[in-house]
Amino acid sequence: MPAIAVPSFALVVWMAGYLVGRDPGRPGLRWAGAALGAYAIGIVTWTVAPGSAVAEVLVCLPALGWAAAVVSLLPLSPRERRPIDRGALVLGALFLVLMVLLPGAGRLVALTPLLGALVMLLRQSDAVVPRRLPLALSVMAFLYAVGLVVLLAPDLPGALGDPVAAGGSVAAGDPTLALAAVALDLLAFGYLMAVEHALATGERLRPHLRRSLATALAVTAVAGVPAVLTILSAPDQHLVVLLQFVPVGVLAGAAGLTNRVRRLLDRLALAGDGRLRGDRAVLFVNADALLRRRDQHRLTEIGEPEFLRLTRRALADFNDLDRLSRSPLTDLPVVARRLAGRGDDQPRARARELRAVLREAVSALRPPGPFDTGEDWRYYNALQFCGVLGLNPYARRLRTDGLNREGRVAMDWFRRYVERDTMRQWQREAAMTVAGRLWAEMNGADITTRSS
Repeated sequence: MPAIAVPSFALVVWMAGYLVGRDPGRPGLRWAGAALGAYAIGIVTWTVAPGSAVAEVLVCLPALGWAAAVVSLLPLSPRERRPIDRGALVLGALFLVLMVLLPGAGRLVALTPLLGALVMLLRQSDAVVPRRLPLALSVMAFLYAVGLVVLLAPDLPGALGDPVAAGGSVAAGDPTLALAAVALDLLAFGYLMAVEHALATGERLRPHLRRSLATALAVTAVAGVPAVLTILSAPDQHLVVLLQFVPVGVLAGAAGLTNRVRRLLDRLALAGDGRLRGDRAVLFVNADALLRRRDQHRLTEIGEPEFLRLTRRALADFNDLDRLSRSPLTDLPVVARRLAGRGDDQPRARARELRAVLREAVSALRPPGPFDTGEDWRYYNALQFCGVLGLNPYARRLRTDGLNREGRVAMDWFRRYVERDTMRQWQREAAMTVAGRLWAEMNGADITTRSS
């Protein structure tokens, strides 16, 4: 069993770290990472105490995290999402209690929220990108459920009239293959979540994922082999077995969180040299963006709906240069013209110019005349103050230090008279206007280039 449990544990921990490190602000990736992390702990627990109540709970726990990740993929408006997210949290807590209290196969009740979330996603599959994602997630969920049945109810196949399954080694009480199969299924689930995130943000996935996976495989080989040999030599020493998983988990997690670990090490080692630390941070951001940026020619091949979605994403990431540096919009012709002759064509430099382009596009929404909060000003105010300036009028402790009169008036107006969901809807509608302007400029630039 250790020869399978240790590599499975290492790869699951790596995928959890990779998903969280790819974009910590993405709820779906956080929930998927939590699901994988819970299963990694479940592998360790099952290795030490096979079939124990704690181990059974931990191998079922990913179903709840998986369900939350699926809920985050639902194409909902801000007004619709809030009650559904709250309901999902309440139901998740309720099923967690049931999963702990029920014995044995009763813990399969954890699959109920996952089933409900997948049904909701399948009903709205036409609005999901990619469209085959709901079906792929459903197939993985089915295989995960089969694995849990083998682990928690090994006699069930025989009871249903399948003598081959009933007499097999897995059904007879050996959970090794089932644990490995479930680990593989959860790795596929993590990969699908990464694919969704890459498509949603307009990034490339394979080069970045391959590089991270190569590091994880190297870590598994270097740290996993000694761990397996040690466990095999002392199988009854539970403390020794547990300790073998610690370095494997730390190294595998670091392989997934490479960029985060690198930044932490720079802060510790270069604490007294802020300039050097900043220069290294810029280099690492550029290197990461090169792995995740799409090919330049693909920007002209996407349709207007995709361009709209990318523009909304760029406006949402306006104050995050790291994310903007990976946006396909950094290849806009207007960005290239701004950089012409500067000798700096790195992703971070393109992100700064893209930010300037977006700022000008938002400023173009400002109506003529003195500042106001009337109907004609709603789009400009929503994007300028809550997007470009990054202000949150709904914060419990709103700080207006350093704001000019327009900013203070706008924050007070949003706080008093505009609901949060209304403001977000205005941002979406304003982003459509900005995207339309940029789309027209890009196509005009392409036509001009071809004619010349």
